[in-house]
Amino acid sequence: MKDEDNKNDEMEVDTDPGDDIVFEENTEVTKPDSKEKFEKLKTRIKELEKKNSELLNNWQRDKADFINARKRDEAEKMEFLQFSKRDVLSELIPVLDSFESAFKNKEAWEKVDKNWRVGVEYIHTQLINILTGHGLKILNPVGEKYDHNRDDAVGTVPVDREEDDRKIMEVVRVGYEFNGKEVRAPKVHVGEYKK
Repeated sequence: MKDEDNKNDEMEVDTDPGDDIVFEENTEVTKPDSKEKFEKLKTRIKELEKKNSELLNNWQRDKADFINARKRDEAEKMEFLQFSKRDVLSELIPVLDSFESAFKNKEAWEKVDKNWRVGVEYIHTQLINILTGHGLKILNPVGEKYDHNRDDAVGTVPVDREEDDRKIMEVVRVGYEFNGKEVRAPKVHVGEYKK
């Protein structure tokens, strides 16, 4: 009996019980089985193609949304920059008005030393060129027909010719436009023809 006890003690313990299970493939394929498998595969392929199409469409839509968002961000950034420039230009308009006032007083302007006058006129021209390069447009509509959407009529001037009726005869103060938007309307005197 000792030999049997020793035999039981010496028996190996199976630590991997899964290796005892044997999977057998069904090697016999019957026609109904293959048709059923084929139909299942076709159905699965259609499901996967549909899912793939949905994923592709969602990805393309998300990509388009992202591109549009970037474009909107860029447009808003440009609009902000334009708005910032407009504020700076608005603050410089009184400086331009001061130049215009100095130039309009011909008698006093002619009394100033010629070299000094030329220097000031050059500085004015430089300033105008810089501002127009950034989108500022001077509105000096003398000789044009009065436009109530653009001009600010502050008075009328009697005219002898009918073709000068409602024509701007004098610009009291020039106006300014920045990138197509009016910053300040020109103040004008409009011709008035009376028979």
